[in-house]
Amino acid sequence: MATKAVSVLITGANRGLGLEMVKQLVEASRDVRKLFACCRDPDGPRAEALQTLAKKHPDVIAVVRLDATDLCSIKQCAQQVGSVVGTGGLNLLINNAAVAVRTTMQETTPEELQHMFSTNVMGPMNIIKEFLPHLRAAAKASGTPGMSSCKAAIVNISSILGSIEGAKESYATYPCFSYRVSKAALNMLTLCASEELKKDEILLSVLHPGWVRTDMGGEEGEIDATESVRGLLGVMASLTEKQNGGFLDWKGRSIPW
Repeated sequence: MATKAVSVLITGANRGLGLEMVKQLVEASRDVRKLFACCRDPDGPRAEALQTLAKKHPDVIAVVRLDATDLCSIKQCAQQVGSVVGTGGLNLLINNAAVAVRTTMQETTPEELQHMFSTNVMGPMNIIKEFLPHLRAAAKASGTPGMSSCKAAIVNISSILGSIEGAKESYATYPCFSYRVSKAALNMLTLCASEELKKDEILLSVLHPGWVRTDMGGEEGEIDATESVRGLLGVMASLTEKQNGGFLDWKGRSIPW
């Protein structure tokens, strides 16, 4: 596999791509020493598969509550992670948690769009800000020049549906209005943050996982979660300053903004 990051945090880790990332990181890598698997309700029925996996790898996986729409939850999670990683910091933060609906602009309500932004845009922004001290600590502790996912990196899982250039060709088939708008905003957030945090040598990239057969992607997806995550983790492992602020797919190919 994939990344050589010593400490990793994944949001939305209880199902779909997030759960598959946890599986592949702990089962195929000896480099990850601590993996913080975050979800809204760690003790709920939707986290049973994650808890089962954590019991198999108790020294590596820590299941932590994190609700991307709740700033207090984010702050508490950051404090908990900080108490574990200490001065070594957090090497890799993967903002994977997201929501999606398939409605057109005319069908979209203000409440729906607000919820989409709270989860898909405000959530990642607040998470980045709260975990920034731990990412800076990791960059400082690495003692190596340049940027990489094994030093200090933030990967935001977005979608090709957030590509403004590509919307003209795909909108009629896949409207998903509020999801598209939120992912386009996430892309801009990532690009701006990559410029702002360049001086800290913290790498930021946006990755598109492909059209995956998950609860969110639906049964019509072109690839399964195993194939998508294998590709995503491989891309993460290869990231350098050349991809800082980049928008890539699960095969490492650039996507137009």
